Amino acid sequence: MRLPDWLRNNNHRSVHNTKRLLRNFRLSTVCEDARCPNVGECFSRPTAAFMILGSKCTRNCGFCSVLSSVPDPPDPAEPERVAMAAKELGLRYVVITSVTRDDLDDGGAGHFASTIAHIRTLLPHAKVEVLTPDFKGDLNSLNTIICSRPDVFNHNIETVPRLYPAVRPNADYQRSLFLLEHCKKTSPGIYTKSGLMLGFGEGISEVIRALKDLRNAGCDLLTIGQYLQPSRMNLPVIEYVTPDIFESLRLTALSLGFRFVASAPLVRSSMNAEEMYYN
Repeated sequence: MRLPDWLRNNNHRSVHNTKRLLRNFRLSTVCEDARCPNVGECFSRPTAAFMILGSKCTRNCGFCSVLSSVPDPPDPAEPERVAMAAKELGLRYVVITSVTRDDLDDGGAGHFASTIAHIRTLLPHAKVEVLTPDFKGDLNSLNTIICSRPDVFNHNIETVPRLYPAVRPNADYQRSLFLLEHCKKTSPGIYTKSGLMLGFGEGISEVIRALKDLRNAGCDLLTIGQYLQPSRMNLPVIEYVTPDIFESLRLTALSLGFRFVASAPLVRSSMNAEEMYYN
């Protein structure tokens, strides 16, 4: 399908300094590994979403270009390097995500907690958002994250339940909702956040049902963006959703009670995360 004009991102500002710093600290970002179309805009600010626990994922989601393979053992020095890089970048808001590590007993939750602790030490005034996998629904892992006191707990449902077998074959829609609900009930002061991609063939009524499910789970912040096929190995785009539909969904979500909603074709889960937090 030909890319419509509203999805053409012509931002070509220099990103070399940010990339050089990330390579110096031997760090990965979801911006690069997931081939985000906004990487030029974010890296030029600079800002980045740090991807911890390596660059190999134990799952193989249909939408994601991150390499699915047997991961390396976690690097115990990585949390400190993330904090050091965040400090050198001058970040006031740090986003930490990861590959899914079903091979680890805690799914990598302890590594998340260690990373948050190092950031709190080097950047005591910075806000921290975590975008986590589902930890197979394990409460001990989830509580490890909650006890580390991130400012925002983000877990994306990605799509509507009907499409999970193709889009998220090893995930579970209700389990993802449970993570958000448990976090909100356990620590009401932590903002909860989730996101969806459109363009897999979902119906608008299905999307609205998912928005209601998220609100019933206590989700505060929401992102909705257009799915773009990152490689030929990934699911094809079924539909390029027009900007007016994204705006209509934004208004619908706000009417349901979300604190803030970013809904547009090029919106991504971690993009403008700082602005979402303070609005």
